[in-house]
Amino acid sequence: MGTPQEIERVLRSARQKGVAGVNVLSSALLFALRGRIVSLAAEQRLPAVYQWPETVEEGGLVAYGPSLLGAFRQITTLVDKILKGANPRKLPVEQPTRFALYVNLKTALALELTLPHSILLRTDKTIE
Repeated sequence: MGTPQEIERVLRSARQKGVAGVNVLSSALLFALRGRIVSLAAEQRLPAVYQWPETVEEGGLVAYGPSLLGAFRQITTLVDKILKGANPRKLPVEQPTRFALYVNLKTALALELTLPHSILLRTDKTIE
């Protein structure tokens, strides 16, 4: 999938094809279209799991991944080092070290889903 139109077409036809849920991966395009993807998933009554926890605050069902704000902080720190003269080749490759599980119970209710208690016990943030 490379265009917004293809993503929309796939999500619109997913339910008809028997898809029970989708995993929305982390990419610049999918992140930019997250609002539309959340809307289409709701419209198609399609449970979706996202990679950026903040997406759940926008109506997504479940997300597990690093904080977007935390990722921006890491990037800012690296840019600051480069602007102060650090050689980018000598900077370490960094990965997120903290991942969060967010659940939106409003969305679960709208989709008529009951989430397992074991998942709810593990959430870092629950939206009710």
